[in-house]
Amino acid sequence: MLEARFSQAGQLKKIIESIKDIVIDANVDCSSLGLSLQAMDSSHVSLVSLFLEAEGFEFFQCDKAVTLGVNLVSFYKILKCASNEDSVTISWKDDPEVLLFVFESNLSDRISEFQLRLIQTTSEQLGIPDTKYSAMVKLASSEYRRICTDLSAFGDTVTLEVSKEGIKFEVEGDIGKGNITLLQALKEGNIGERVHVEINESVTMIFSMRYLNSFSKATPLCDKMLIKMAKEVPLQMEFKIDAIGYVRFYLAPKVDN
Repeated sequence: MLEARFSQAGQLKKIIESIKDIVIDANVDCSSLGLSLQAMDSSHVSLVSLFLEAEGFEFFQCDKAVTLGVNLVSFYKILKCASNEDSVTISWKDDPEVLLFVFESNLSDRISEFQLRLIQTTSEQLGIPDTKYSAMVKLASSEYRRICTDLSAFGDTVTLEVSKEGIKFEVEGDIGKGNITLLQALKEGNIGERVHVEINESVTMIFSMRYLNSFSKATPLCDKMLIKMAKEVPLQMEFKIDAIGYVRFYLAPKVDN
């Protein structure tokens, strides 16, 4: 038996919306620790890792570990039937092939019930190796979203360069080229600082603009995000969800011919 209750549907909507366009079908692993999901996109270029810890739910019970196959697009369609302020209870019990949703308004004057048919997926639990990153950048999520919006019109690939001065995004395409540099905060603890860099060595890598733009859908989850890079290993982008968990994206670099 599984039962998990979110106090507000709006937050769960944002979480699923941030990953549903990258991974469509996925296994959700449920245990007493919480809910987790790891899956690659169809091109095997990026990987999504989601973890929601049990303590972050209003109520959470999982009697035994179970893996549930879900279509995230269908999952999101059901969540859109809830108002952002509604509570959401997700349960799996009597019918092993169905996930149950109950939405309840904050005035308790409206209750909606939906069922999501579970699917069989062939994806397996992926082992993400521990990686020592040589550069880590903390920046405002809103700033990252703006950069993706501004630069995505220029080309399909983006060059990321991290140095002790800051982080630089550069795109070149048919209509021209552009770059945006976010400079390291001059003083530690600056109010409203945009960027903080921790670096052992400078890193320059090339990535698909389409994927970086898709990752920006997670920016509503938190005010600050992390970008971690090291030569010849996938980039890691982390969005922490207050008191609940995190969404992490991994993206393989493009080879510069």
